[in-house]
Amino acid sequence: MTRIVMHGCNGKMGQVITGIVKEDDCAEIVAGIDIIDNRDNGYPVFTDIDDCDVEADVIIDFAAAAAMDKLLAYAQKRGIPVVLCTTGLSEAQLLKVEETSKKVAVLRSANMSLGINTLLKLLKDAANVFAPAGYDVEIVEKHHNLKVDAPSGTALALADAVNESQGNTYEYVYDRSQVRKKRDKKELGISAVRGGTIVGEHEVIFAGTDEVIEFKHTAYSKSVFAKGAVEAGKFLAGKPAGMYNMADVIG
Repeated sequence: MTRIVMHGCNGKMGQVITGIVKEDDCAEIVAGIDIIDNRDNGYPVFTDIDDCDVEADVIIDFAAAAAMDKLLAYAQKRGIPVVLCTTGLSEAQLLKVEETSKKVAVLRSANMSLGINTLLKLLKDAANVFAPAGYDVEIVEKHHNLKVDAPSGTALALADAVNESQGNTYEYVYDRSQVRKKRDKKELGISAVRGGTIVGEHEVIFAGTDEVIEFKHTAYSKSVFAKGAVEAGKFLAGKPAGMYNMADVIG
């Protein structure tokens, strides 16, 4: 049984994870951390992480970037592995994450979905076939109308998977409206769509002569990210110090 501390337990993702873990026979949330304690979660909630003295195997973090420094210090002090799902970290915080991983196991990924991370693995194999054959590569990502960044971090991760497999020879192109010229063979186009309540949709296109191969992932709810985080937590429990990602979880 993996004992989990849920950091940011009363946020949207924290509540989704709480529900998923309740149905998981191999995990339980033994404590939560949140600045607001206004719910009956079935486990104790601490408004200050330093007050949490509950024995645990792993911390799952879905809180705010402002809480990251204190979380990392706590994880290192208690020797508890931590799954970092919070985004928007500063360069200074990312350096602290690296430093913390030298003392305790840390898992961080651009996207926690098991599907997306399996897709990242598949894309490397696909690129090794299609890129040398001269197929063009394009990525189209779609998200809800409240998302402020474009392209998405996941779209960039997908592009990186293709690019790294080919020795980083591609140039990312985000806007073709300013230049009138034929597409270069080493372009990797990335397009962003924003509208409605789309949770997340990513499509990778390999386009050759008279043939198109498409890889597509659609997230219908945030549960896909929560499920991945729980699986990551179960994987990370008991692991030695080091930096891990979702590729380690899916093997």
